Amino acid sequence: MNDVMRFSELLIPTLKETPAEAEVVSHQLLLRAGFIRKLTSGVYSYLPLALRCLRKFEAIIREEMARGGAQELLLPMVQPADLWRESGRWRKYGPELLRFTDRHERESCLGPTHEEVITDLVRMNVHSYRDLPKNLYQIQTKFRDEIRPRFGLMRGREFIMKDGYSFDADEAGAEATYRRMYDAYMRIFARCGLAFRAVEADTGTIGGSFSHEFMVLADTGEDTIVVCHGCDYAANLEKATCRPAPVVGAGEPPAELEKVATPGKRSVAEVTEFLGVSPKRLIKTLVYLADGDPVAVLVRGDHEVQPVKLQNLLGALEVELADDAAVQEAAGVPVGYLGPVGCRLRVVADLEVQRMVNAVTGANEPDAHLRNVNPGRDFTVEQYADLRMVTEEDRCPRCGAGLRLTRGIEVGHIFKLGTAYSEAMEATFLDAEGKQRHFVMGCYGIGVSRTIAAAIEQNHDADGIVWPAPIAPFAVTVLDLSTRKDNVSEVVDGIVQDLAASGLDVLVDDRNERPGIKFKDADLIGIPVRVTVGRRYLSEGRVEVRRRRDGETLNVELAGVVDAVLGLLT
Repeated sequence: MNDVMRFSELLIPTLKETPAEAEVVSHQLLLRAGFIRKLTSGVYSYLPLALRCLRKFEAIIREEMARGGAQELLLPMVQPADLWRESGRWRKYGPELLRFTDRHERESCLGPTHEEVITDLVRMNVHSYRDLPKNLYQIQTKFRDEIRPRFGLMRGREFIMKDGYSFDADEAGAEATYRRMYDAYMRIFARCGLAFRAVEADTGTIGGSFSHEFMVLADTGEDTIVVCHGCDYAANLEKATCRPAPVVGAGEPPAELEKVATPGKRSVAEVTEFLGVSPKRLIKTLVYLADGDPVAVLVRGDHEVQPVKLQNLLGALEVELADDAAVQEAAGVPVGYLGPVGCRLRVVADLEVQRMVNAVTGANEPDAHLRNVNPGRDFTVEQYADLRMVTEEDRCPRCGAGLRLTRGIEVGHIFKLGTAYSEAMEATFLDAEGKQRHFVMGCYGIGVSRTIAAAIEQNHDADGIVWPAPIAPFAVTVLDLSTRKDNVSEVVDGIVQDLAASGLDVLVDDRNERPGIKFKDADLIGIPVRVTVGRRYLSEGRVEVRRRRDGETLNVELAGVVDAVLGLLT
């Protein structure tokens, strides 16, 4: 894309002030630098600069998808409701699915994703194991009716997405495809010049058995990720695990159960201080509503419940912490005094609870707790599972090193879908023995427009955007500081021709504006290298070449401009 374009001819409506609607840095800078404009809530127009960034990112995706054996196609955005009913997601997906009825009273939706459509396409056209594997993808506009669209391109209703789907004859083939796509995604985001991590993640509404998220590391990220100091383990907080924590009181013989008065002591801090014990000795009993039904959840006093882990254990569409009134109604006990001994609710517990010795719990009556409670002896649990949040005090489940919590922005997600969709939609093929088998599927998504915003969240400073060169709208901008009385424009034309001949795309700022405005706009837009040509520089036979990222500046002779620019781009 070694284009040469002139600022005076492009639509680049930069703004001096930050629009009040913009909450995060990427939204602010995309608006101020003239990349996007809002049409309606969560829907944006991509102006020329933004489209150039998108096209560069898409080119990287296409190259790596082809290298990984995927084929590009384009699927309809309008999807019939019948397909979604087959998969069971017409109700499950929720209000984010924009449903509508056409003039013939046929129900449809705008595609937020395309598992149903691609499964239907393949089941109608692929019938034998000889035709497998198939790995198909598209880059297309999607629509999800977010209840609260925010942060510009980070969480819009309409967005550009790369979504891919694989079909294999067996688990071994699906695993090999998944690994190829994992490697392709690693190359894609590395080529974009982004700092990122691939993390183990929950599969969410897409379904499937296993997944990885690709997270751009940024302090403004919405997601918390857990990263090991000693190895490559990384996971979303919803999925993160750790080595078992040491048990307080391990080796103690179980003591006799004892009720103690704890007047007015409800919280973990109040109860443990009053009784003179560590929070690690206490079992918290929390009431959650799983699709409206109450369930008691046990975790150690210093731990917190991870709602997604709980939701997955219970197979619920939604879980929420019950309020005080709901707890009183469900358990018959005020908040702060509920415990598992004699609890009338269904009880599930975190794995750490199973190992506790002589613990403290609520006594299921006001102003009282129990000492020396032991799981198995004093109460039973329907199911133990990993239900808690990992903290920085925990150790890596793989190598035992320390963990840290950091922030990230999800830009890609790959899933092992297994046969969830092929079974629901009866998508089958004939194997080598002539038997019908369900396709083993995978799903691979990249938020194309979201990645552009995430790149800005990671790469900016007080003056504006600092684009990584591979996805910048232009590689270099040339500032023409000419006046009517000099020959600067002629020199600019020669420099631009040389840069273009070297394979670089160039934005020439030829506007009739003061130098200060041109400098500010160049920094705001964030093109990686700036070449400044003015009478003052030419009087010395030189021009200024400056790198946006770190401000490194070179004064070079005209013959050395191309080499200087190429050097600063590497």
